[in-house]
Amino acid sequence: MAGAEDDTPSSPFGPLLAELARMRKSNLNAAINDVDSIIDLLTAAREQVARDDDSHKIGMAMTTLQNPVKARFEAITEDLKDVTKAQRSFGKALDKALPHRELPIETDAMADHPELINRAIAMHLLREGQFSVASTFLQEEQNLREQNHTSVSSHSKRSRIDEDGDDDMKRDEDEDEDMQGLHSEDLQDKFSEMYRILAQLKERNLVPAIEWARINNPKLETRGSNLEFELSKLQFVWLFKGPSVNGLPDDDNNGRMGALAYARQHFGRFQSRHIKDIQQLSCAMLYAPNLEESPYRKIFEIDSAFEDVATSFTREFCSLLGLSAESPLYMAVTAGSIALPRLIKYTTYMKEKKTEWTTENELAFETPLPPSMIYHPIFVCPVSKEQTTEHNPPMMLPCGHVICKESLQNIAAKGSRYKCPYCPTEGHLRDAIKITL
Repeated sequence: MAGAEDDTPSSPFGPLLAELARMRKSNLNAAINDVDSIIDLLTAAREQVARDDDSHKIGMAMTTLQNPVKARFEAITEDLKDVTKAQRSFGKALDKALPHRELPIETDAMADHPELINRAIAMHLLREGQFSVASTFLQEEQNLREQNHTSVSSHSKRSRIDEDGDDDMKRDEDEDEDMQGLHSEDLQDKFSEMYRILAQLKERNLVPAIEWARINNPKLETRGSNLEFELSKLQFVWLFKGPSVNGLPDDDNNGRMGALAYARQHFGRFQSRHIKDIQQLSCAMLYAPNLEESPYRKIFEIDSAFEDVATSFTREFCSLLGLSAESPLYMAVTAGSIALPRLIKYTTYMKEKKTEWTTENELAFETPLPPSMIYHPIFVCPVSKEQTTEHNPPMMLPCGHVICKESLQNIAAKGSRYKCPYCPTEGHLRDAIKITL
């Protein structure tokens, strides 16, 4: 319901959304068209001057050119004014809807881990294909680290031991190796390959993606992935559509016969796992004259199929590199933005009550996130307000209520019996059942 309220006129974000729509409408297309018109006028005048030797005609051509070019320049100025005005209005609306104010938090959990933030930024740039920017960022980060290292004597580095017994020098060496991995040309080459294949998928060319999936098929099958077959299945449907739809050459490798030949050549090795899908595709050939009325009509509806396989390809490509499909930096910023209003409200309330969090580097409350951001099951103990861990697992009481192990032990601190904190039921410690998430 909260998301729906954001679009209502009474919402503080209503004017912001209106200004955003206005800014998107006021783009540079008109200015670009006016620039193209000026180029066309100048090109035509140059060709006329090159053809005519008469100085009078050349002078007339240049005089005739003056007013149209001037008018186009004035139009460009007006176009840019509209764009600048829209951007300025959006900026003001943004400042009004989201006023700048410091978070009422005295500590920053990531302040002691700048290397993690730098790595997340560098990896995000690489994943987005911004290789030159990533290279510059990594180089500057490396220079800064070298300056910091030289300012510390080798003796002091050897003697730096944390209170928990961790060797800072060893940790620094591990961080250096981790950051050096981002400098690897091999990693950049792999992401270049990914973007090259995605560009082909955008152009409705499945061949490069299919070849990549075939080469990496053993690794993909180990993960239980069906990417190669899904790509091959879409290639069959794309060929079946024929040259009037797919724009491919009208020959024996296209159309219904081309799709049939493709199936005979490539589907054989998929029979053990996808025989049902192959049978449906084969039977659809019989309904080709009236496919819209056939039971297989949905198989050939591929409006979003190329976007779907592009998403699947990106996910599988990144998984083989040991990376998540989404950029960790993007996910962290998005999740933080979702949690920010509740965090501000909670910390402001705690500050007014002159109390503070009892947990270090943890949120004192659960933050609801969309399903796409939940990667593994979590349980927050309703008693301690802490997430369960391997050493502090969730325990289900005979009455059905679930609390963490430490809370259960605290309740039964004076003996082996306890009383459920949420109902009158009493029980014994041995009756509690450990839950595996």
